[in-house]
Formats: sequence, structure tokens, C-alpha cells
Amino acid sequence: MKKILLSLVATASVIVAAEPDAKIQNPFVTHTELGYIETQGNTKTQALNLDAKAKKNWDKNALSLLLDAQYASDQKVETKNKFLTEIEYNYELTQRFAFTYLVGYKQDKFSGYVYQTYTGPGAKYAVLKAENQNLNLEGSVLYSQDETEDTNFDATGAIIPYPNPTDIATITTTDGEVLSYGSFRAKGVYEWQILENLKFDQELSYRVSLEESENYFVFSKTAFTSKLSEIFSAGISYKVDYINQAAIGKEYTDKTFTANIIIDY
Repeated sequence: MKKILLSLVATASVIVAAEPDAKIQNPFVTHTELGYIETQGNTKTQALNLDAKAKKNWDKNALSLLLDAQYASDQKVETKNKFLTEIEYNYELTQRFAFTYLVGYKQDKFSGYVYQTYTGPGAKYAVLKAENQNLNLEGSVLYSQDETEDTNFDATGAIIPYPNPTDIATITTTDGEVLSYGSFRAKGVYEWQILENLKFDQELSYRVSLEESENYFVFSKTAFTSKLSEIFSAGISYKVDYINQAAIGKEYTDKTFTANIIIDY
């Protein structure tokens, strides 16, 4: 009996060694970039940057979540309030090609839009898969809906911008509208491990209305990351958010430069 038990233990050990741990095969991976500054005294300001990603793989499936948010205030008056979230499902058809489905929601109180939302299917292709470089290209056909904000004017006809100061009386208001349309989004993500502790990332996306080609949006993020430990890194990023049909009184391009502590787990 003892010999039989020892034989069964040995056999089980071989099976366990031959089959990788499911947790290793299907990891839950998170990446969080966090920056914060606050001043008190002669100036009273706050600024927060959060850029987080989470991804879970199982079999040929993958589900990813993106959160990108910036908030800033000066003397308790908002100067920036932006929030973006995307959920994407991937089904791997081959080692390089995958089916995708995307759901996105964006809110930026200083852009002239109350919200922007989009959802639809697409495909992703790994153009480059090397030891120190990766390039993924993605295309999605989307249903998009944007709501533009109301525009307030003072007695001189000048626009009263958000956050709508109470010391200026609103004389007239032009109501916003809800726009629904089909759109296409192309996205590219490039990663380059330059050195063992230095990484370069470039993300670029372009979303355009299928009904009106002048209605399009471009987003770019350029980042450098330096590894400090197994979990912690330091990084800088430069984001460019472009709206081709900007609302009245708004800039076409919104730029954000951040320095962050990064946590990978």
C-alpha cells in the first residue's frame, strides 16, 4: 500500500509540474498612474491625475478596463474636470488577430460636451510582436452619441464659460443638442522596451463620423517609464486631445503633461 501511495504522489507531482498554475496562465493585471499636488497658503490649488488599466484573460478571452481622469481647482473653483472610461472585450481568433467589442464614455466639463459615448464591434491585429517591441492596430465600427452643453451669454453677448460664475448674469441661453451617428475608430498602440528599466509607449486614436467627415476626434498619449522596483515605476506622459469641431469659445486642442508614480500589479 505504501508503494502504491508513493507512486500516486509521484504521478500527481508530474501532472502538476506539466500543467502551469491557472493563475499564471490567466493573470489579472493592473497598471495605475497617479499624480497629485495640493497647495495651501497664498494659493489654494488641487490637481489630480489618474490613469488606470486592468485586464483579465481566460482561455481565448480578455476583458480590459481603462480609466483616465484629471481634476484641478484654484481657490475651490474648478479649472479641469475630465473623465474617460472604456471597457473592451477581446476574443483571440489567432495569435495575432482578435475580435473586439468596445464601450466608451467620456465627460469633459470644459470641452463644450456634456458627455460622449460610443460602442460597437471591431478587430485587432498584432503587427509587431518582438522581444522588446510590440505594435497593435485596431479598427472599430461604432454607434456614437454626443450631447453638447447649453451656451450662456451675458449682457454684452459674450459667452459665460463653465463653471458659470454667479457674479455674471445670464441674459440668453442657446440650448445644447444630442447628436447620434455612426462612426469609425482607428487606434494604434506601440510599446518599446528601450532599456531594462526604461520603456517608451505611444498611443494614437482617431474617431470620425461616417456621416460628416469634419466631425472627428484625435487622441495621443506619449509616455516614458522608468522602473524603480518590481512594482513601482516613475513616469512622465504627454496627452493631446483634439476636437475638430470645437464648441463656440472652446480650444480645438487640450494638452496635459503629467509626472506620475506608477504601480504595476
